[in-house]
Order: sequence, then C-alpha cells, then structure tokens
Amino acid sequence: MSKKPSGEPLLNPNIKILLKGKALSPELEADFVSVKVSEDLEAPSMFELKFVTWDLEKQQFTWIDKEVFELGNTVEIKMGYENNLETVIVGEITGLEPEFSQDTTPMLLVRGHDLRHRLLRGRQTKSFTKMKDSDIVSQIAKGKGLTPKVEDTKAKLEYVLQHNQTDWEFLQERAARLGYEVAVDNKTLYFRPPDNGEQKLFTITYGDDLQDFQPRLSTMNQVEEVQVQGWLPQEKKTVLAKAGAGKEGNKMGGSTSGAKEVQKAFGKSSETIVNQAVSSKAEADKMSLGQFREGLLDYITGEGTCQGYPNLRAGKVIEIAGVSKKFSGLYYLMTVEHFYSESQGYQTSFTVRRNAT
Repeated sequence: MSKKPSGEPLLNPNIKILLKGKALSPELEADFVSVKVSEDLEAPSMFELKFVTWDLEKQQFTWIDKEVFELGNTVEIKMGYENNLETVIVGEITGLEPEFSQDTTPMLLVRGHDLRHRLLRGRQTKSFTKMKDSDIVSQIAKGKGLTPKVEDTKAKLEYVLQHNQTDWEFLQERAARLGYEVAVDNKTLYFRPPDNGEQKLFTITYGDDLQDFQPRLSTMNQVEEVQVQGWLPQEKKTVLAKAGAGKEGNKMGGSTSGAKEVQKAFGKSSETIVNQAVSSKAEADKMSLGQFREGLLDYITGEGTCQGYPNLRAGKVIEIAGVSKKFSGLYYLMTVEHFYSESQGYQTSFTVRRNAT
C-alpha cells in the first residue's frame, strides 16, 4: 500500500525530468517553466513540458532546433517532494509546439504520450482464429514493442475480425465487450477488468489536502440487469446470459449499488445487448457480467483537485472523506493530471467513479 506524504517535505515540491535516461543539462533546466502530465484510462496519457527558448544575450532561439528534443526520444517525469520522487509517466516525444509572440518571451512546448500512441498509427484489417481475447491482445502488444500483462479471458473465439481499425480502436472495442480496460505503464500493456476492489492508496480530506470536489450521483445510466443475447452458429441455437443486482462484486465500501437503487426507486429495468457476436455461453456470461459491473461505476462520478501526490494514478483506488456520509468513501481514479511550476507549485486534479453509496 502506498504511503501518503506528510509533514514538512510537502512544502518543497520537486521534479526530475530524464531525457533518454539522462538528467537535463544545467542550461536546459534553467529554462524550464512548467510540466503537465495527464493520465487517462480511456486514451493515451500525455505530457507537456514548457521551456523558455530564447537567448536574451545572443538574441537567438535556443532549444527549438536542438536534437535534445528529437521526436521519439524517451522522457521520464518524476514528481514529489524534496528527494522523495515517483515516476508519473514514461513516454516518447511526439510533437513540438513553439509559441512566438512579440508580447512575451518565445516558449517551446514539448508534447509526448505514453506508448499507447503506437497503437494509434495506421489502420489494420486482419483476422484472428481460434484465439482468446487475451491472446489477441498479447499478440498485438508484442508487435508494438510492449510487454502484455493480461487477465485470461478463457473463452476461445472461432473468428475475430479487425476491420479497418487502428490497433487502439480494436483493443478498446474488445475491452468494451467484456467490461475491461486497456492501460499502459512504461512498456507494460494491461488488459483487465476495472480494479476497483484494490486496496486504497490513502485518504484525502475536504478542508485539508482536498481543495475541491464535485461529485454527481445519477441513475440515468443505471439498470437492474444486463442481458447478452446471441446466436451460436455451430450449435444452431440462441444463447442468453444475464447479470444483475446481487452480482455487483466489490461495492467499494458502500451498501447500496446503483442497480439496487434504481430497482427500488423506479422498478425493474434491463439492457439487452444483441449486436455483439458470441461464440459460447461462457463468453456471453462473461460479457454480461463485465458490462454490468463496468456500467455500475457510472453511478457516482466526479472531479476534484488536491495537494500534489505523485502516487495518485489512473486505475487506482482512493478514499475521499469529509464530503458528507453519502459521498464520502472509496473512488476509482479514471484520469489524473499532475501540474508543476516553480511559480505555482505542485497540484493534482482527477476524475473518479463509484458504484455504490
């Protein structure tokens, strides 16, 4: 379990940037302005590094044409306090955006993404036969230089077609069928259900280190039951799988799920999925349960801002306290943004989901 920083070191935020495994030169470090790291479970994570790119004495541009920011160079960003730093992203430079204005000093924005950006390059049409989804994901990950860490999906599929899609679009489609997510940490690609049952990182409290929080509870996307109905061509029969209230799994410390609440308030409701091919009853069961549980996480959503914490990462669980009995509790982090500058310090913002109260 990660520990929450505390005490005097919180007054001294710090950052370390590594380019191709090496620290910034003193000259480049002197021109550093700010950094923003945006981590997302549903899109490639991104970093933005801003530098002054003007030599006042020589009256010429500096870093714009230097090879130090060559496209494809690896960047590792560590953030924290004093010398207690944690890596928040490892990615590759994918773009340069200079800012020229007669009113301000020229700046250079260096933009990059985690290695999921490799999955966005080029559309593919290819087929997979007699393979599990987890095997398909592993094959694609290895082809992009990533190490797969996948949860076994068990059901072997007769035929799967990737039709004129990027690898990212295709993997997201396969994940959505099962209620899974696709994430990347450094060079490891994860294919897994939301890990909302994981032990919490720590607690942040409104009025202390939680600066603001705007949660929303809504039953509009909640149903009591999810059904998957399909046709098994080899067996020449229909298949029907159901998952509903009572099969929520981990309720994140709450007692009443969105499915239970919508049933109590509005009566029975169900969603039937008929537009996705299934190859077996086992696959249909997995799809209905995965999509039911994933949909429950939309019961409570929200966004907030807190003291900068480098170990707040998308795909982790955090406890939010001091925001009433109904809205205090465990939340699953969907996006996390770390921002640091010498003038403004270090701050973390985030979006979260929860399946019960």
